[in-house]
Amino acid sequence: MTDYFNSNYPSTDALRLKAKQRMPKFAFEYLDGGCFSEINLQRNTQEIRDIQLQPYYLRDFKGANMKTELFGETYDAPFGMAPIGLQGLMWPKSCEILAQAASDHNLPFVLSTVSTASIETVADIVDGKFWFQLYHPFDNDLRDKLLSRAWDAGCRTLVILADTPTFAYRPKEIKNGLSIPPKMTIGNILQMCTHPTWSLSQLASGAPEFKTMKSYIPKGLSMKHLGMFMDKTFSGRLTQDKIKSLRDAWKGNLVIKGIVNAEEADIAVNLGLDGLIVSNHGGRQLDSGQSTINALGGLQAYKGKIKIMMDSGMRSGPDIANALASGADFTFVGRAPMYGVSALGKKGGNHAFTMLKRQLQQVMEQVGCEQVQDLPNHLINK
Repeated sequence: MTDYFNSNYPSTDALRLKAKQRMPKFAFEYLDGGCFSEINLQRNTQEIRDIQLQPYYLRDFKGANMKTELFGETYDAPFGMAPIGLQGLMWPKSCEILAQAASDHNLPFVLSTVSTASIETVADIVDGKFWFQLYHPFDNDLRDKLLSRAWDAGCRTLVILADTPTFAYRPKEIKNGLSIPPKMTIGNILQMCTHPTWSLSQLASGAPEFKTMKSYIPKGLSMKHLGMFMDKTFSGRLTQDKIKSLRDAWKGNLVIKGIVNAEEADIAVNLGLDGLIVSNHGGRQLDSGQSTINALGGLQAYKGKIKIMMDSGMRSGPDIANALASGADFTFVGRAPMYGVSALGKKGGNHAFTMLKRQLQQVMEQVGCEQVQDLPNHLINK
């Protein structure tokens, strides 16, 4: 299963089209969409693809090695599975499927606080080798309970979220009733009726829930009151005091996600963080922001002081190669594996990771790059 590859879907674009056919419109648009006019959603990928690499054809070449060391672990490729909330809404059991696929491929899997599989379930699937992304609660007691559960389950890398200080304005989600509080519309019900594979799988799996948070949520809440509870429970805006407290409380690696400027990268270094992820939440929060690849370029002075990673906008192996060539130590992908699961079900995660690895391998072989860390030597500076 690890090297499963379906030749009918050799690209993320092909997976996306198949996923769109198999998913109700509201679920597909939740996965596929961005905020406002979706300008930054498009900018992310477009500006990654503006990067050009220099090939060298006449040098000795011993083969391409994608293995990458990060925080003391050696992974089989320089990318991992990005955290995604409500994965089970998009495709039933997709969180569990992707966790297993990431484990099969020896890639890091990042679990979101608001995913649809619990900390303990994912830990069991990946034998404790996972990262946990924390949505910071208002209540420090709840924070400490979540941290304790993650640590006890084997997690040694905590990701704290900086790029969601407020609920996003996403017109498609608002129209589809997936805003806070959510609502189920007649249109959504009709869409489910016309997508029986999704609906029957969802029926077999049970309604998607915030499984990690389930024991803290009062029983019997309506969808409206559940949305209100989650709104009151989590504080999206990080502060330096919160980060200092987390640094004191967490014994493992501490990573901050959403850094896009040098001022805040400097704060992360000074607070003793181990890594940062350049991210704009997949273009889902701020339409007028810069692309992640552009932000990455402004943070190269921090190389060697802190691990610099990147997500948002990468849909292919060449995209990953361009991000690494531009100075990222590691990358994370979200939509491509989710399209894979939505298109191909249980085999979709393995297919997507196999596809991305093959694509990246080809790029490295084509330009004559033997090691991932050497990709910046192939960057063409315009």
